[in-house]
Amino acid sequence: MPWQFKYTPFVSVIIPTLNEEKYLPRLLQSLQNQKFSGEFEIIVADANSKDNTSVIAEKFGCRVIKGGTPSEGRNRGAEVAKGDILIFLDADVILPQDFLQKTIEEVSRRKLETAGFILVSQDKRLIYRLIYKIVTLWMILTEKFWPTGMMGILATKEIHQKIGGFDETIRIGEDYDYTKKAGKFGKFGIIRSTKIYVSPRRFKKEGTIRTLLKYFIIIPHLLLIGPIRKNFIEYKFGHYEE
Repeated sequence: MPWQFKYTPFVSVIIPTLNEEKYLPRLLQSLQNQKFSGEFEIIVADANSKDNTSVIAEKFGCRVIKGGTPSEGRNRGAEVAKGDILIFLDADVILPQDFLQKTIEEVSRRKLETAGFILVSQDKRLIYRLIYKIVTLWMILTEKFWPTGMMGILATKEIHQKIGGFDETIRIGEDYDYTKKAGKFGKFGIIRSTKIYVSPRRFKKEGTIRTLLKYFIIIPHLLLIGPIRKNFIEYKFGHYEE
């Protein structure tokens, strides 16, 4: 890839949102605090939020565009992105200050064209820490033959365009489908040098056992049958009160 060793690539961070006034400021503040030698932009693709999500995004200097489902928001963001590198983030994550710098350095060093990230629970309770440790271990062990990224996915714009972006017909697991396809066109890896702090709000809202059982249905379906396009599993995009 021509950018890898010649210059620090411009990065576009794309965040799909729906009623995220509570969580979005934490992510945007962590982006504002980045110690990054290159340039980056933040694009918030908002799905008609009824709260102050768009106002908050504009106050942080983000470019706010019309979104939709997570897939639609990511794709609309990628369409207007200026960056060589696209990083898709969930609105409720928080990044360490070295996230962008270490990510781009590792991408260049390992010659990656698409990537996922180590996930760490924002809540320190053992159950949540254990869940995300297991998820991360799975992603690392399968990165060479089953590329998986969630809550944070990186791709070059070239790879994103080659695979046609996120499949907007998929209801659940669109991130898995995306990394699986992206890994066929370019080298995939899990970034080891930094991490993403993720919110377990879905587990708290729906119940840990119920949510885990739901994923025990989703994961085999994705692995053995394929993407979930029908409405047989409840999924909510939007704000989760704790």
